[in-house]
Amino acid sequence: MASGLRAVTRDQLAGAAREALGGGRELAGVERLAGGSKKGVYRLVMDDATTAIAYLWDDAENYWPAKEGDDDLADPFSPGLGLDLFEAAHTRLDGLGVRVPALRLVDRDGAHHPADLAIVEDIPGENLEQLLARDPSAAAPVMARLAESLAAMRQYRAPAYGKVAVVDGGGTSHGTSCEGVVLGHALRDLAEAASRDPRVASARDRLDERLRVLAAAIRPREEFVVVHGELGPDHVQVDAAGRPVVIDIEGLMYLDVEWEHVFLRIRLHDAYEPLAVADLDEDRLALYMLAQRLSLTAGPLRLLDGPFPDREFMAGIAEHNLNEALALA
Repeated sequence: MASGLRAVTRDQLAGAAREALGGGRELAGVERLAGGSKKGVYRLVMDDATTAIAYLWDDAENYWPAKEGDDDLADPFSPGLGLDLFEAAHTRLDGLGVRVPALRLVDRDGAHHPADLAIVEDIPGENLEQLLARDPSAAAPVMARLAESLAAMRQYRAPAYGKVAVVDGGGTSHGTSCEGVVLGHALRDLAEAASRDPRVASARDRLDERLRVLAAAIRPREEFVVVHGELGPDHVQVDAAGRPVVIDIEGLMYLDVEWEHVFLRIRLHDAYEPLAVADLDEDRLALYMLAQRLSLTAGPLRLLDGPFPDREFMAGIAEHNLNEALALA
């Protein structure tokens, strides 16, 4: 768990930047970017104004308090941390034609920095969330292209559910079904949220019963697609050609398509419509909506146990989703 920001200096990344970007360039500056809670994200600025982004997977960059099972990759919903998960996700999405930042350098051996390090293409400018807020009409073609990316992800068929790195590596995940794994996590999130907020505690039995009823209604399925898992508009950059560029991909999974669309609905609200698709399973949507509301309550409350800096913002996320979860009970 991070105890505060640890300064990453220009000297620490100079060699990696030279190897990644070459051409006689030298690293002139390092700028830490806001938003990362599990890894350090830094913009590298070379002496000719060329830029790139460095990702550092380092315990000192992770604001989340550790809990049992964090390192269990057989759990599809364990934290998406590390270079191996990033590389597997990058390979899968790139192979499907989904735009991701180009990979410039990978260092897992400590050649340039003690932590796992990747340097990727910088996509400067607005993300989709900012573009939607500023000019919804200008965002329309970006949303249309994002819908195409989501279609490519949905068309892929995986042999099993779980993290892309695990399944593609021949591994197996816990549980016997996506909905079973989701139910287990939702019950744990419910218990955690109830221990932190009396309103959830008073509704715990009602929420527990609702989760179990929703899960029992789901019919078995053996069809698993590519799911980002946290595809909010802040995880979509917009490049100079107006194409959506998907970032924060370490949590990429093979799972039910409904999981993705519940998250998109939560994050996009009325702007979700261009991404809507037919033939989603209403029973899965209902379970996954309540599960995600509980996750978005328990997770932010847990994050606030640590030194996460934007505390008011995170507390607001917890409060909003707590009320939404109670309304679904």
